[in-house]
Amino acid sequence: MKPLAPAVPAPATAAPTEACAQCDVYRSASLRKLGVRVERWDYVVALAGNPNTGKSTVFNALTGLRQHTGNWPGKTVARAEGGFEYQAKRYKLVDLPGTYSLLSTSLDEEIARDFLLFGQPDVTIVVADATRLERNLNLVLQVLEITDRAVLCLNLVDEAKRHGLTVDERQLARDLGVPVVPAAARFGRGLPELLAAVAQVAAGGGRGPAHRLPEEPPGIRSALNELAAKIRQAYPGLPNARWVAMRLLGGDDRIAEAVRRGELGALAARAGQVSDGLLQETARPVRP
Repeated sequence: MKPLAPAVPAPATAAPTEACAQCDVYRSASLRKLGVRVERWDYVVALAGNPNTGKSTVFNALTGLRQHTGNWPGKTVARAEGGFEYQAKRYKLVDLPGTYSLLSTSLDEEIARDFLLFGQPDVTIVVADATRLERNLNLVLQVLEITDRAVLCLNLVDEAKRHGLTVDERQLARDLGVPVVPAAARFGRGLPELLAAVAQVAAGGGRGPAHRLPEEPPGIRSALNELAAKIRQAYPGLPNARWVAMRLLGGDDRIAEAVRRGELGALAARAGQVSDGLLQETARPVRP
């Protein structure tokens, strides 16, 4: 693996139309809007995780400290990005803000969510603390609701072992449907395996059946499927229309605001038409 400095940006191209939503030009334009240039890179990799999981250590280990820092467009939140080369492919690595969830209750969460949803990275590495896995899995599951192109980096396994904790990473990988790589990033352990897993997912492999939450009550499921179908029709390039529909029906104000700003189009009104009685079904226990 060879760390690389960020590539020199190419001149901006004209904004594509919605009809081109699934092509590389549309995706590149979305990433540019998020402040990331992808010209001369083969893949874009997002790095997500809770605070204090060693995410920055993983970032530094992969990029060799060759990184560019700045702020997210229109935000006061710092952003770091860098690059590395693996098996003759160039990877742009974008370090997302450390968050505990993607429910957009804070600016950091909103930035992380928007990048995963609108930036559509080829791979998302989620760094989790092996000593606090149960708490960290909350974010992991939320990421998997948006994309299954993910790798779980189970960091700090050395600390877990010191505390007598063991994790069956193979079973966890089967349960989640994505590769799970044990690592001790500060010592460089597990990084070759992490790179191999990232390359495999970037090339379209390494994934099993994606994890999904238990099915919703029938009324909610019907409204969810109807709204998701409309979102897919309007935005065929969106990686997970079902997740967007779920957040709209759940009354996520920031997702609705993103819709009204034009990032998803004028679909918030459809979500608002769902009756209060229907939404009350979410308060009932969900059967597995």
